[in-house]
Amino acid sequence: MKKLMLLLAIIAFIGCKKETKSVENSTASEKGSSERTEKQNDGLTLLKGDFIYYADAAVLQTHNEIYGVIINEKMHELNEQVKQYKKADTDMASVEIRGIITPKPENEEGWPLRVEIKEILNVSKPNPEGGEMITIGKD
Repeated sequence: MKKLMLLLAIIAFIGCKKETKSVENSTASEKGSSERTEKQNDGLTLLKGDFIYYADAAVLQTHNEIYGVIINEKMHELNEQVKQYKKADTDMASVEIRGIITPKPENEEGWPLRVEIKEILNVSKPNPEGGEMITIGKD
């Protein structure tokens, strides 16, 4: 009987704890945009990943996704900043940008999602121990 009471007490405690979290989350979401900064309301997405521009194609590889980068003035500006970290044309550099993510038009080749760079926040040398390095080679 004591084991049953202990089990019921644990279940009740866990149930109450989940209920409290959902109430806190709904309260935070009700506050919504009034507490957001101007940058959070501008519709841009923060992306961190590895960038490469090679042979008229630009790609941003994040931890979760690969984006085709729209080639425009900001992309060329980012590429100029990345050049200082490249030893070869096929090297990538770590970047932090803000941009607009859109699906790729059906009549175009490339990655399913693409990003238009609106703001460049940071450019740095990639971490060679951080994971796989992508190398584009000529046969």
